[in-house]
Amino acid sequence: MALALVACAAPASAQNRDGPVASAPKGMPTATWTPDNGDGTFTNPLFYDEFSDPDVIRAGDWFYLTGTTMHAMPGLPILRSKDLVNWEFVAYALDKLDLGPAFRLEDGQNIYGQGIWAPSFRYHNGKFYIFANVNGQTTQMFMATDPKGPWTRTPMKRSLHDLSVLFDDDGKVYVVWGHQALHLAQLTNDLTDVVPGTERTLFTADAGMGEGAHFYKIGGRYYIISAEYAGGFRMPAARADHVLGPYEVNRAISLHEDFGMAAGARLRQPKPPFEFWPPSPAANHSLAMHQGGIIQTPEGEWWGFSMMDFNSVGRLTALSPITWKDGWPWFGLPGNLMRTPRTWVKPKTATPQRVRVPFQRSDDFSAQQLKPIWQWNHVPVAGKWSLSERPGFLRLHALPATSFYDARNTLTQRAIGPMSAPSVLLDVSNLKPGDTAGLGLLNLPYATLGVEKRTDGLNLVFYDQRRDQAVRVKMAGTRIWLRADCDFLTERARFSYSFDGVAFTPIGDEVVLIYQTFTFQGVRYGLFNYSTTGAEGGFADFDSIHVYQRYTHGLMRPIPYGRSIRLASFHATTGLATSHGRLASGVPTRFEIVDRRLGRVALRSGRRYVTVGEDGGVTLGAGQSGTAQNFQWIETPTGELALMSLATNRFLHIDPQTGDIRADSPGPMPDNSDGARFVWSE
Repeated sequence: MALALVACAAPASAQNRDGPVASAPKGMPTATWTPDNGDGTFTNPLFYDEFSDPDVIRAGDWFYLTGTTMHAMPGLPILRSKDLVNWEFVAYALDKLDLGPAFRLEDGQNIYGQGIWAPSFRYHNGKFYIFANVNGQTTQMFMATDPKGPWTRTPMKRSLHDLSVLFDDDGKVYVVWGHQALHLAQLTNDLTDVVPGTERTLFTADAGMGEGAHFYKIGGRYYIISAEYAGGFRMPAARADHVLGPYEVNRAISLHEDFGMAAGARLRQPKPPFEFWPPSPAANHSLAMHQGGIIQTPEGEWWGFSMMDFNSVGRLTALSPITWKDGWPWFGLPGNLMRTPRTWVKPKTATPQRVRVPFQRSDDFSAQQLKPIWQWNHVPVAGKWSLSERPGFLRLHALPATSFYDARNTLTQRAIGPMSAPSVLLDVSNLKPGDTAGLGLLNLPYATLGVEKRTDGLNLVFYDQRRDQAVRVKMAGTRIWLRADCDFLTERARFSYSFDGVAFTPIGDEVVLIYQTFTFQGVRYGLFNYSTTGAEGGFADFDSIHVYQRYTHGLMRPIPYGRSIRLASFHATTGLATSHGRLASGVPTRFEIVDRRLGRVALRSGRRYVTVGEDGGVTLGAGQSGTAQNFQWIETPTGELALMSLATNRFLHIDPQTGDIRADSPGPMPDNSDGARFVWSE
């Protein structure tokens, strides 16, 4: 079916805010998303750009993280952290993976949605291992004694879908893999094959274990944590006293957690004419957390990690407190198991950790090497790009292609939310007829804004693949700024251009941003130059890219400590009110926001506080504030306020039907049917 599109206001222009990134070139924007709120708390996601299929290990007091990179090169980024919140880039385990023409975008072939995926990260006896799947190939094993490298790659003898490796205490090594009916086997001493006769099926297909296994031995017991889709994503777990089983299955240790984000449009048919499933604002939890595992800190705390399909920006990584109960590692807090607070207290560390971010997104191309944020779309062609032919510029030579989608040497970086705007300064004086160079939003469908050289001169060309719409503007001069304002909350983008870097002119219609599972990546910013003549063309020089971000922290608005505010229910004129000394749903009245540290507040009306009982009942009580009066101040991804009671670890809400006020909502619903979203005003 065709997607019915609703008219939407253009995305707000992204603004720069102060934020942490070290050693940026002078004049370049540095603010970028950090989960660290600077007050002892963090807000999910850990990165507001795609980091899918995460796996985390600990070696000493360092945590290391890697994830899926599909067709992008280099692959398998390795990050490290001491608090699971602030991460820094270490290295890529894979420079390039060239296993045939498809990996090079040759002969009309590609590996979109293939390549490196679902890695298993392990540390054993001083060595780091990454086991990763490659479509159409055997599983690849990467090994290093230092996470900075060098890393060696060894193909295994088999392809093991979504594998997870366990080094057991007795020296044996086991692997779990598969979909639904998961398999287990012992690995050979060189870790490249299954020991004959050891393979067995652990579960029936209807046991609820899904795929994406993470295999652990904890306290002498074996655990497998996985991911299952059952009308929405969930995280099942299994446990056994012996590695061979039998395994007991818990069908959900994390369930329905999407932080209240609704599903956007989804691609149904990946070729023109494109077909879509429409957005589902009323659907419940179709973006929920899945495919992750758990880790213990040196301070003895347990934390969970997983990913979420966060619409067109891609699949994001989240961090969850773990509550052990009845021998199961539940994602969530006591009283609200299976649900994760979007904002919570950071993991304990022996010493405070400063704010770090893994990538610097803006680039003036003055370095001798590309910054780690950059990845090529498929294997690059050596000698057809350069940072040295014209120092201070990225030079891309035009190689033959029929479109942006199959253009070789396209340099990409992950788009970042919730809103961002890449702005590129481009010199096109050396294009040849048939060349097109510019800025693209690499997705399916894609959109581009580029400069096209024809025999009669230069044209600025906007192209939206979804609509098969092109807009051309005659261009004078050879130096131009190209910009794409992207709003990953409204799922819209708008291209514009400038000849002075100050005044930007919109071009074309809004672009609809789509999440799809054909390339299995979110939107990526791409710098490209290709020739449609069938032969090599000229070259384009990219002077810089500035990536502006409007929101770089977990709060779009700071907590109004010490101020008096009104709390209105989302999309309503009523809200939290006092009436004759009691709480009621009505015309919102004022409450003073009392600072209780760690991003927590109390709501005071006169000398009384909003108070939550153990059963979730809410009253207006007298006296000093304590746990019963304290709420974690949390924003939904779209900016509404959600107040989580520390008495119940559940959310304050006003029932839209009855007007009842309670603090027993497990979390804000995507369609606000529970009334847990508020909009505050002064």
